[in-house]
Amino acid sequence: MLKTRLTKNELKKQKDSLKMYTRYLPTLILKKQQLQIEIRKVEERQNKLQKEKELLEEDFRRWIAVFGDDVLLNEEMITLKKFERGIGNIAGVNIPLFKGAKFAKPTYDLWEMPLWIDKAMEELKRVILLDLELQILKEQYHLLFSELRTITQRVNLFEKVKIPETKIHIKRISIFLGDQQTASVVRGKIAKRGLVKVL
Repeated sequence: MLKTRLTKNELKKQKDSLKMYTRYLPTLILKKQQLQIEIRKVEERQNKLQKEKELLEEDFRRWIAVFGDDVLLNEEMITLKKFERGIGNIAGVNIPLFKGAKFAKPTYDLWEMPLWIDKAMEELKRVILLDLELQILKEQYHLLFSELRTITQRVNLFEKVKIPETKIHIKRISIFLGDQQTASVVRGKIAKRGLVKVL
């Protein structure tokens, strides 16, 4: 703890600091709560998309096993033409948003491939879209969590260090100045009595 000067100016400075801390603390607490809510929403969305992806992959494996054709599905058959991202703002934090994606037209020969390949390609596109959105959600989570950690540190600094420390300084300075005032009154009375005796 830094040593504070025991003056009226320092008392005013400490009172102003306390006023500032108590004014900003509720804003920080509100931002912290807002970030916690948004992080929960991102986690819920991640879980929902992950389950949807797992169900889609399981369904995909089930119906593709029914067909006996030896068709090798690969990433070259699906080309991502455009990946659209946006920027959003939550509690002062810029986060990426998933806007969508566009795929190029299939490059395989429709006459040589089995009929079910079209459905397979659509399912693969859905899986890719889910992966892209999950990737964006992961970025959102990391950015929001990083900001939450910073805000939590500030809230703790204000609540547990700055406000109690400032209150202690104010109390100590007030007591000292009160003692000084009392001492000067007593010295004045003593000087007055001494002056009266002399006259």
